[in-house]
Amino acid sequence: MKENLLEKINQAPEGEPARQYYFMKLAKELVEERSKEAGRPLTFDVVTFGCQMNARDSEKLEGILEGAGYVKSEDEDSDFVIYNTCTVRENANLKVYGRLGNLNRIKRRNPHMMIGLCGCMMQEPQVVEKIKKSYSFVDLIFGTHNIYKFAELLVQALVHHSMVIDVWKDTDRIVENLPVDRKYSFKSGVNIMFGCNNFCSYCIVPYVRGRERSRNPKDIIDEISHLVSDGVKEVMLLGQNVNSYGKNLEHPVTFGQLLEEISGIPGLERIRFMTSHPKDLSDELIDVMSRHPKICNHLHLPLQSGSTKILKDMNRHYTKDEYLLLVDKIRKSMPDISLTTDIIVGYPGETEEDFEETMDVVRKVRYDSVFTFIYSKRTGTPAASSAKQVPHDVVKERFNRLLKEVQTISAEQISRFSGTVQEVLVESVNEQDPSLVTGRMSNNVLVHFPGDASMIGTFRQVYLDTCRGFYYMGKER
Repeated sequence: MKENLLEKINQAPEGEPARQYYFMKLAKELVEERSKEAGRPLTFDVVTFGCQMNARDSEKLEGILEGAGYVKSEDEDSDFVIYNTCTVRENANLKVYGRLGNLNRIKRRNPHMMIGLCGCMMQEPQVVEKIKKSYSFVDLIFGTHNIYKFAELLVQALVHHSMVIDVWKDTDRIVENLPVDRKYSFKSGVNIMFGCNNFCSYCIVPYVRGRERSRNPKDIIDEISHLVSDGVKEVMLLGQNVNSYGKNLEHPVTFGQLLEEISGIPGLERIRFMTSHPKDLSDELIDVMSRHPKICNHLHLPLQSGSTKILKDMNRHYTKDEYLLLVDKIRKSMPDISLTTDIIVGYPGETEEDFEETMDVVRKVRYDSVFTFIYSKRTGTPAASSAKQVPHDVVKERFNRLLKEVQTISAEQISRFSGTVQEVLVESVNEQDPSLVTGRMSNNVLVHFPGDASMIGTFRQVYLDTCRGFYYMGKER
């Protein structure tokens, strides 16, 4: 390492985020040197696996890489490729391992290429050990707790010729106000909290995302106000369990109170949020949602199972009857709300009777959409060590039955808007037919209708002509 470079690193300020901006500037100097050697600008590609939280984190990674002088690409044949990983299900891990093999072949052809791995999968010690052993060509590994340190870690990776690993077991730190490259100019995710305290017996998230940490409400309001001044019309408030927001703050604030404040921001037109845990959904939140038209007419309320016995084993802290009573309360206050959910099929110990309880809830609630999952063992969770694993053929048969039921109900539910005029926020030109644009109604249902790129980011009144099961074909009014 050059002496002056070492001196520069040692002169970095201690306070955040100033420290990261310092390292971004230093990284830019190093990237410029490499660009001269290559005779071209160096490119980057951020590949995102998983949830909206990861998507938001990836926007931060992209902002930092652009600040460091890399040029954005959407091709894994780039000079810096980073995978922001998910580990909710085992196949997510397998997908990463498979794609790493391909990156190795690309890297052999490109002496300037670097590979980074971050996100939830990197919080698992056995994963990091496997990468060290079998994928030694990876340059940088970090987890979920220190993503804000990316600029600093990038400098280390650019300087050293060995794998840089910086994975924290947990943290109580929240560092914001770093560069962000938003995917959309007119909508944005906003983190309101990090981590989870629920420890559902099948879920790895609390182990990889850490304990709940809520952001200061003023910081959230300031961020959203800044986004609105920059053209954002819709925000998605993000947290593993937004309903428990604010409990760990020095001066506790409820999620309902936060929503009330956000609803008052001038120029903001739509507010979404996820995910809601049924055990923490308060009467106050239902009241706030029913009173504020800016809050979208959609609630994602994960059920996971309709069996009280299985729910207890899952450590979900509500019963089937309590869930149904909550749905009744929501629908009495907001009769036309679109409810969506998550359901796991084949949780250890699930009997045919347990599965029929789930089917009963599906028929009673009549969800607009259901995300169905076959139970996936996650090493380190209580459910993974259960001796009551359900045979795969039984699980598959139940899964197919559930899928058929939810598809039928969802199509009937969504079709109730046929022949009405709805406000649609245009998001993109349709991928299959460039004469159409695609947007979303307040209830999150997709609508395709004639238009062009000039309409992206605008609200349009659209007549819903034809329901195609999970989306609409329409025409502007």
